[in-house]
Amino acid sequence: MLVAAVPDPWAFSPHPEVWLLVGGCAFLYVWAARRIGPRVVPAGQPVVTRRQWGWFVAALTVLWVSSDWPMHDIAEQHLYSVHMFQHGLITFVLPPLVYFATPEWLARLVIGRGDAYRRVRWITRPVPAAVLFNAVVLTTHWPELVNATVANGLLHYAVHTVVVVAAFIMWMPVCGPIPEFRISLPAQMVYLFLQTVLPTVPAGWLALADGLVYEAYRDAGVAFGITAVTDQQLAGLVMKLGFGSFLWGIIVVLFFRWAARFTHDDHAGAVTDLPKAGRPWPEAESVREGDGGAGAGLTWAEVQAELERAGPAPRDPTRPG
Repeated sequence: MLVAAVPDPWAFSPHPEVWLLVGGCAFLYVWAARRIGPRVVPAGQPVVTRRQWGWFVAALTVLWVSSDWPMHDIAEQHLYSVHMFQHGLITFVLPPLVYFATPEWLARLVIGRGDAYRRVRWITRPVPAAVLFNAVVLTTHWPELVNATVANGLLHYAVHTVVVVAAFIMWMPVCGPIPEFRISLPAQMVYLFLQTVLPTVPAGWLALADGLVYEAYRDAGVAFGITAVTDQQLAGLVMKLGFGSFLWGIIVVLFFRWAARFTHDDHAGAVTDLPKAGRPWPEAESVREGDGGAGAGLTWAEVQAELERAGPAPRDPTRPG
């Protein structure tokens, strides 16, 4: 009887609002690429590159999988660990994919100019972006709020919207499509490292808790044969080890990109310092008199011609013979 009372976690549940969201995003992206892009992109340049199309398909896939059945239903009704994985996808995976898929012209069109541009640039600076994102992360793990979102579907979607917006703001200094909004590679590494520090507080709290933290998930795990405490401990591990490792992987990639760029620039500088073929070393170059520093090096033929024109040197009467 107990087994019969447990709802089937794999029972299909349609979410037309998610289908509308995914379809609307796909339509707007294709429409902008086909209708607006050719008018603003100079002739001969691609409106959207093939790689950007690939990133866009990946972003839509992550959005669909994380918002639709079965992940959404299992996360909301059964397992808080799946809920944590869902939040990780929409905060750590979705925003970079969207930014990689967005051409610069499209990003500037969306942000606009004037006050909107200045406000977006201010809020996406590293300090405000990091403070806002971490404040949202801590707030969304507050037990009262989590319990309320499980009981109220509209509040649940509102919290997801706030989490996604904060995540997009946080990722802008790292991989945003507008160059002046991004920070240097070393700064990106430090910035992402700081994003792994504060979230360890709720992650460790969940992973080490002996009792139930969220009353709304008291029956969590029954359909999967695990306890609610085990489920919330798994959620803490997903947050701390899963997506913490994901950020550290990105930091490692950024480090190798920075090292490769530094090595390349150093090598290019050494090659540039070498003299070109047929030209003397810089130390041996001299400047013609009166040419303002724009002349070429003095050759031996010119020196010999000047000596012949000057004639033999006068004899010194003090020297014998």
